[in-house]
Amino acid sequence: MATGKRGLITAALTVVCAVTVLSAPGTAFAAPAPTPDPSPSASATRPAPATNKELEAVRQRLEELYHDAAVATDAYNAAEEKADQQSAQLVALAKKITAGRERLAELKDRMGAAAAAQYRTGGLPPEAQLALSDDPSEFLDGTGRIRQGERATGHVLTEITRTQQDLEQYAKDASAQWRKLEANRKARAAARQRINQRITEAEELEKQLEKEEKERLARLERQAAQKAQTAWLGTGVLDGSTAGASEQGKKAVEFAAAQQGKPYVWGAEGPDSFDCSGLTSQAWASAGRTIPRTSQQQWAQLPHVDVADMRPGDLVVYFEDASHVGMYIGDGMIVHAPRPGRTVTVAGAGSMPILGVVRPDA
Repeated sequence: MATGKRGLITAALTVVCAVTVLSAPGTAFAAPAPTPDPSPSASATRPAPATNKELEAVRQRLEELYHDAAVATDAYNAAEEKADQQSAQLVALAKKITAGRERLAELKDRMGAAAAAQYRTGGLPPEAQLALSDDPSEFLDGTGRIRQGERATGHVLTEITRTQQDLEQYAKDASAQWRKLEANRKARAAARQRINQRITEAEELEKQLEKEEKERLARLERQAAQKAQTAWLGTGVLDGSTAGASEQGKKAVEFAAAQQGKPYVWGAEGPDSFDCSGLTSQAWASAGRTIPRTSQQQWAQLPHVDVADMRPGDLVVYFEDASHVGMYIGDGMIVHAPRPGRTVTVAGAGSMPILGVVRPDA
């Protein structure tokens, strides 16, 4: 059935896997040969529908592609957040450099004024001024002022040296921050390319399916999620769980639930679209608490709680690499932004592999 639907699905999976390798930077490959026109007898034959086994293979491949896109999205978001911090540090350093230059100019003006004053007195040493003075007491008063001036000049010289050293250090720090900012720019660009590539591959794979096959694929996805949810609840992990949400948790849940129907867009933090961690971070921001931007940072930096003890408002983190996150809303359910092509929705908390639970307001 190489010319039937089954062959198309198999070929599509093969092409998607091949594109993953061929699209790596620096890889060159020849243009594909033109596809020969099908014979009249072949084109007249209606392609056979994909089997459930083939659709299951498509479903698993789509999961892999969208998971890879989610990992790249987290990397992009982290680089974006870091770049914002580095930009702010560069601005602060620029202000310090400007202030330091102004201070250095002021100090040099003071030194110039002191030199001019010495020139006006003829630049004579104190001993010569004593010999030429008609009034020794006036000379002694002048000597005291000279010594004060010398001490003041010494202080100015010391401050000039220190200011120059500070300026040199600020310049080095600014140069280091600029290099970090440039590295982050490249990291964001690489992550963006990987995200778009994976999403495009997934969309191309889905395009190979007929309407009826897409409906069956959606049913397979729902069945897989329901099977996982049932198995998770069957462990009794939530038996006897009665923990209620905190006041902030209630506000966060209300915000997240109100976003249902809005599309998933990678890197988005609202108000019209969200990615998974954009939804959870903005929900908690609406409740008055700032949390890390990405799912991996949320997992790494927020306090962990046992799954059995989770309460509405807690964040459920998924997969071993913490690449997805949703907000627990109670009764074994979460609200989350699933993936490209989907909208913010409610799902079973156990419908995906749970890594753990974190509590923003612990």
